[in-house]
Amino acid sequence: MKTATGVLDRAQSPAWWIEAALVVGASFFVALCARVTVPLPFTPVPLTLQNFAVLLVGLALGSRRGFAALALYLAEGACGLPVFNPTGLGGIAQLLGPTGGYLMAYPLVAFVSGFIAERGSKSFRRYAVAAALGEVLLFAGGLAWLSVWTHGSWWQAAHFGLYPFVFAEVVKVMAAAALGTRWPARTTQTPDSNPG
Repeated sequence: MKTATGVLDRAQSPAWWIEAALVVGASFFVALCARVTVPLPFTPVPLTLQNFAVLLVGLALGSRRGFAALALYLAEGACGLPVFNPTGLGGIAQLLGPTGGYLMAYPLVAFVSGFIAERGSKSFRRYAVAAALGEVLLFAGGLAWLSVWTHGSWWQAAHFGLYPFVFAEVVKVMAAAALGTRWPARTTQTPDSNPG
């Protein structure tokens, strides 16, 4: 709710330390999901729960907090903290490896998913669309980088980074949408999305 001066009512906005805790906790949640990784012998891209976590963070926390959490996650990984999937090289090397395009897209994926989710009714349909569009953005970034990594072969990039994951990603989108709609509404609202 906004006051006459356009400033958020302090009683309606969470304290800064709650905001910080949500962002830091979300970055750790993504790191935890990254530990659930299954290497696949026919591709350098593993099957992991990271994508699910990124979508859920965006849907649950909204565009701004989601973006901040995933930017923090990338910073943690770039500094050498063991937050990326354990099958990779870790640190900056992982950002430059075959999964680098997916990783670098994470903050934007969380932002877009959260932006769509927080600007309408809280329904499974809206959240599923938000998560699906986030996935399109995620795979666009991932495949673009993989095509560079494979010396310009889009077919090889799709073979490595798209076809083996379609079914699993549909499940992740549905799961993130279902869980996102159950998240308390106050944590997803932003000043711009509050109609008051």
